[in-house]
Amino acid sequence: MKVVLFCGGLGTRLREHSETIPKPLVNVGIRPIVWHLMRYYAHFGHKDFILCLGYRGDLIRDYFLHYTECMSNDFVMSEGGRKIEPLTRDIEDWRITFVDTGMHANLGQRLMRVRSHLKGEEMFLANYSDGLCDLRLDTYIDDFKRRNVIAGAVAVRPSQSLHAMRMDDDGMVSAIESVGDSNYWINGGFFCLRSEIFEYIREGEELVEAPFRRLIDKRQLWTHRHPGFWAAMDTFKDKIMLDRLEAQGNCPWMVWKQPAP
Repeated sequence: MKVVLFCGGLGTRLREHSETIPKPLVNVGIRPIVWHLMRYYAHFGHKDFILCLGYRGDLIRDYFLHYTECMSNDFVMSEGGRKIEPLTRDIEDWRITFVDTGMHANLGQRLMRVRSHLKGEEMFLANYSDGLCDLRLDTYIDDFKRRNVIAGAVAVRPSQSLHAMRMDDDGMVSAIESVGDSNYWINGGFFCLRSEIFEYIREGEELVEAPFRRLIDKRQLWTHRHPGFWAAMDTFKDKIMLDRLEAQGNCPWMVWKQPAP
């Protein structure tokens, strides 16, 4: 299945980290978050990517055009540096389509602008490109295939350190708890979509707003609950948290490093 990655956002809440680097290229450890996400999909056999570019798409193109396997993998150098032999490779069998989808387009518009690259695809995957998780993607896809629905979305627990409150009509608080511990689920940004999704998107519409409401009205939007690890990199604080996990070797999203079940 092809994987559509929305890489065009401005990432304004990460400006504390950089004024110019697009969010997909913000590093977690030594590699951009979009690399981690692509490596995750590749682990499950999905290596045909469509990158929906926008803000500083030139930097994303340049990163992959000049990608050096030796900066991410162990290698052997011999003959005075004339011969380089990577011991492992990351992206050798990946296919990546780079598409300029506009500077200020929303996700619905970006998806419509890559429609021609999805011609003939009965189903495809899509992602916000700013979140990491340890979801069993194969299980999720198999479950989606068994259901007669047009769209699937992964529901996750909020990762932010916020507290939810319950209150009565007079404003008196009856309970307070971490949103992560509450029975509250949010859209994690990992989508399975059938080609019919394009019939539900009209010009200018955001994907998860009016189009998804139309799907809900027709009972065509299904969700897969994932209670495991999920984290989005929306703010500089989120980046620091992911960097710390990577530095500690505590990286649940690196499913490719885990032993086979």
